[in-house]
Amino acid sequence: MARYTEAVCRQCRREGQKLFLKGERCYTDKCALTRRAYAPGQHGQGRKKNSEYGRQLRAKQMTRRYYGVLESQFRKYYAMAENKEGKTGDALLAILESRLDNTVYRLGWASSHAEARQLVNHGHFTVNGKRVDIPSYLTKEGEVIAIAENSRSSEKFKAVLEACASRPVPKYLEKTSDFEGKVVATAQREDIDLEVDETLIVELYSK
Repeated sequence: MARYTEAVCRQCRREGQKLFLKGERCYTDKCALTRRAYAPGQHGQGRKKNSEYGRQLRAKQMTRRYYGVLESQFRKYYAMAENKEGKTGDALLAILESRLDNTVYRLGWASSHAEARQLVNHGHFTVNGKRVDIPSYLTKEGEVIAIAENSRSSEKFKAVLEACASRPVPKYLEKTSDFEGKVVATAQREDIDLEVDETLIVELYSK
């Protein structure tokens, strides 16, 4: 499966916003955006052009990078969102939020989306009691997500649960225990803390 293999901190610097791609490091003074708050590359500190297309592209790239999906997958989600009732931008974000790796991250079982994706790939989670190792699996209202029984005692999860204990859980999820959570509703725009204007994404793909 194709994936981004370059330095992820460059992505935050390029978007000019913390995307929390390195987990706990992003909350410390070691954060690359804190130390170098300008775009990477030779012309990173130069004058920025802010065209309409540029703003639309940056909104799309920021969202795609935040959730860790490639362009083809992102376009697929956009096509799904277009077929749903209501605002396409809100529907797109709701679909992205429903990914299993994002749900794991939101429940505080991983320090970043990348770590959540890796843990799901390694089969550490179940959905309604059945092991699921596909990060792009779209969770549905009523489904119960849990850390697999044989993974709960690992030192890795003990450390992650301790580090992420204070992270708030969004309203569309319910954490019923340290090891189990439930999808209680579809994610609403106010539940999503990504600072992006999703209407710019709709404008970009509507051309």
